[in-house]
Amino acid sequence: MKFPAICVAALLATSASAESHEYRVLFGGDDVGGLEVETDGDTSTIVFDYKQNGRGPTIAETLKLDESGMPSSWTITGRTTFGNPVNETYACADGKADWRDATGPGSADACSFYIDQNGSPWGMSLLAKALLAEPDGEMAVLPDGTARIRARDSATYDGAGGTVTVTTYEITGLSTNPTHVTLDEELQLFSVASPRFAIVREGYEGADEALRAEAERYSTQRFVEIQANAARNFEGPVRIRNVRIFDPKTLAVTEARDVVVNGERIASIQQVGSTPTEGETVIDGAGGTLVPGMYEMHGHIGQDNALMNIVAGITSVRDMGNENAVLDGLIERIADGTIAGPRISRSGFIEGKSEFSAATGEIAANEQEAIDLVRWYAARGYLQVKLYNSMNPEWATAVVGEAHALGMRVAGHVPAFSTADAMIDAGFDEITHVNQLMLGWVLNEGEDTRTLFRFTAMQRFPSLDLEGELVQSTLDKMARKGVAHDPTIAIHELGLTAIDGEIPAGSVDVFDNMPIDTQRAMKQALFGTDSQAERDAYIAAFKTILETLTLMNDKGIFLVPGTDLGGSFAYHRELELFEKLGMTPAQVLRRATYDMAEYLDQDEDLGSIERGKYADFFLVPGDPTANLKEIKRIRMVVANGTVYFPSEIYPYFGIKPFADAPQILTGPQPLED
Repeated sequence: MKFPAICVAALLATSASAESHEYRVLFGGDDVGGLEVETDGDTSTIVFDYKQNGRGPTIAETLKLDESGMPSSWTITGRTTFGNPVNETYACADGKADWRDATGPGSADACSFYIDQNGSPWGMSLLAKALLAEPDGEMAVLPDGTARIRARDSATYDGAGGTVTVTTYEITGLSTNPTHVTLDEELQLFSVASPRFAIVREGYEGADEALRAEAERYSTQRFVEIQANAARNFEGPVRIRNVRIFDPKTLAVTEARDVVVNGERIASIQQVGSTPTEGETVIDGAGGTLVPGMYEMHGHIGQDNALMNIVAGITSVRDMGNENAVLDGLIERIADGTIAGPRISRSGFIEGKSEFSAATGEIAANEQEAIDLVRWYAARGYLQVKLYNSMNPEWATAVVGEAHALGMRVAGHVPAFSTADAMIDAGFDEITHVNQLMLGWVLNEGEDTRTLFRFTAMQRFPSLDLEGELVQSTLDKMARKGVAHDPTIAIHELGLTAIDGEIPAGSVDVFDNMPIDTQRAMKQALFGTDSQAERDAYIAAFKTILETLTLMNDKGIFLVPGTDLGGSFAYHRELELFEKLGMTPAQVLRRATYDMAEYLDQDEDLGSIERGKYADFFLVPGDPTANLKEIKRIRMVVANGTVYFPSEIYPYFGIKPFADAPQILTGPQPLED
């Protein structure tokens, strides 16, 4: 579907009159905020504000368009989801463009459509209009890149304003994933949706489920196409020739071997150069190292990051809370080979009912409802339950008792107005997030951690006496009772130390390979500060966190690697940070592979490269036990016997590959679907 340029221009011209547009922000059907747009002539004032799980953006915009519908001036102020200040500007004057966002100032000798960094979805709807006015549906944009648009599907929805016919458009070229925006017949924004989240025109909230289902379908179609082009399932056995194998049990790399895969299992490990049998495919490992597939232990896995985890060598993910029905569908699509994704171990998310309740998972209004949810999750084979911020801490003992009786672990946040010590005493098997563990040492009675305060209060961490009784008693109790900890170090490093305009430590090795919009996002602070003193306090807090985790590792407390950042490149950084706690690269790799398989009772099938185990491993050119950064140069991933070459997949996301693919020496071609 294409609009003739003259038709779009006419629509743009007729829209320049006083009008109001209101939208509701919905998470899983729950109204959590809104988007309001007031347009008078060529100028719009925009307010975008929602709060989910105690956090969300608060944004105000003033946007002026020229006669062709392109931004001529734009100011964006407010706070991001985690409170980082926003003061973004754009102006086009005398044919020259100037802007400033969180990454710093920029300019161009010609004006075009400016892609905002922190604005509301209203800007994306205006971009869609501008692209539709172009005969070929594409346009060079600022700060860089080319945006392209194509129409997907049309639908009709009934609401307070009557029946509306809408069309969903896909915009690509801006980031690693496409953006979908839905416009009505007058090219006014109707909705922006993802599988979990929707911004919908007020009065049409009933379209929420259909819009989110549509978003999931588009995402699925994209990843089905990538899977069809990139997944290699060979007829007959596959021999990976001339590779060394990282053995997590010995913490060493073997001499050169040949590894033979048949179907989804490792068939044998043979002397290097052994003669292939008839019908084998031979892949040249070129003396590189095979590493068992890694475990991302704090995921909230979605379709958009499932494949990105695979090509990062993460073949297993412990999901720590999700929309249950959405995750059901994802697991089914991965299992039948429709799309690529890791093996998923599920946590049943249980939240208490409050004004700050997270929309993910299930909400309990009382202790019995929480116990009933434990039973519901147990009957469906969930690995564990995860308890969250708004749950009444007085329920913990009964909820944990029910979970343990049903053979499930219990992990989670520390509920508001409680402490890690109380949850350990109640029987928690694992404390999630290092700030959740440490806040109990610095909070005053009555302080509420259901809001952003659970992040800002970390400024108090540098005052802690880590050798004092308060800290030592908690850590000794964890060690004595065998309570594990999932610290999610990388997200704390990003939040506490990232500075606007600078490449954060965790992104340095990948920054140059990313598309422009991803680079801009990387150079923006996560947690906001209003002064250098506040940032200095955060940076000192992260130093205290590393010192605390080093103490925990020294005491033998079991630390679990996970990111809460989607895994992928962030997971590689997480492992680098584990190395800073005193682990050798080999110990870190063991923790990421065999230790996690054993922790989840999956070590009979996973965690090491051995005959009979699932074929889940990846190939790097060098020795990661000598230099852990080798895991960032993955040449091949085998997941459940399917072969993937990251160099063939990253370009779908606008990412420059980090290593070339190994050579296929001999053998049958991949099976056709």
